[in-house]
Amino acid sequence: MSSLYRSAISARIAKLPNLPQSDGDEDYDEPDEIADSLGSLPSPGKMGPPPPVSATRSTSIQIPEYTPIRPDAYGQYFAQALQVELPTRGLVVRAYHTHLRGSGVMIMHHGAGYSALSFACLTKELDEMIGKDVGILAFDARRHGKTVPMEGQSDDNLSMDALVDDLVALVQTMFKDVETAPVLMLVGHSMGGSVVVRACPKLQELKYVVSGVAVLDVVEGTAIDALPHMHALLETRPEGFHSEEEAIEWHLTTHAINNPASARISVPSILIPQESTVAPLTRANGGYAFRWRTPLKSTAPYWQSWFESLSTFFLSIRTGRLLILAGRERLDTMLEIGHMQGKFQLKVMTGRGGTYVGHLVHEDDPVELAENLREFWERNQRIVVKGKVIKRVGEA
Repeated sequence: MSSLYRSAISARIAKLPNLPQSDGDEDYDEPDEIADSLGSLPSPGKMGPPPPVSATRSTSIQIPEYTPIRPDAYGQYFAQALQVELPTRGLVVRAYHTHLRGSGVMIMHHGAGYSALSFACLTKELDEMIGKDVGILAFDARRHGKTVPMEGQSDDNLSMDALVDDLVALVQTMFKDVETAPVLMLVGHSMGGSVVVRACPKLQELKYVVSGVAVLDVVEGTAIDALPHMHALLETRPEGFHSEEEAIEWHLTTHAINNPASARISVPSILIPQESTVAPLTRANGGYAFRWRTPLKSTAPYWQSWFESLSTFFLSIRTGRLLILAGRERLDTMLEIGHMQGKFQLKVMTGRGGTYVGHLVHEDDPVELAENLREFWERNQRIVVKGKVIKRVGEA
């Protein structure tokens, strides 16, 4: 990770509420996300928790861009939602998919604190571009979204090994016959990027064909360096919200998400009513009507395991490799060297029409990302020369 990026983290941390601050923030020109490999956070020193909002507040509710799209309105983006039982994992997994037609499937794994519906807008764009050839399958990880433990089971374990085994079990359940299974492309955001990188060789050992792995905005060096600051950064997050509209507004005004269309579908899916028994209360939440489905502070014991050796694993997988970043300065030394050696394809999101692209690259600019993934998919498909199939990297 560059020294400039590291110094930016330290500088921003110094401006957190309740910590020593500099006078003013005159150099702030645009939304800036730092140390956000676990979950998007507001820029420290710029935005803190929203002030209390009364139950009668109407300003946000009247603004269309803050109006939630119900999580059960997935039909605008996916063809079907499933509750997939994984007895070996003790889970009932919520999965969404487009029409699974054609020769392949892109499997999407979200980051910590998010849900499969963070891929909703991206899925819609991809389905329009390559839907006749490729299906999309996105799912809620354990302790996220609508995935729940089976009766008598626990989903407390969020270690990397558990998350990887969950993904492998889901693939084996959805595509039981390896001989007829579609070609897989694995796409993971942040924590999910670590999961798909480690799941790839396990799936290949089971004889599934993986044409490529795409990692969205996570780099080992940047993530590990950010971990000491995460608890302080998470203090800038509110414990809950009085309404879903308020939650959407918070994500947009703090630039955690920069695309209202995506925020309206993804944000409600990462909240639960205060009285919900899906996830236990970690502490009093100030009487808010909604709280986080997966409080990021509760995942702290697993942070190190999520990102350790990620660069090494990424460079060693035997398939096509794509790394998509919100900024090139996020590369660590190992990946800088690997990129110069041509070991993977690198794309830096630019944002279309002045759109700011932050950590949630798939939500902020789903069109640009869909084009990058389409190109990556097409580049890594089988090549047929005079009737003979030439195998891809990673095929036995």
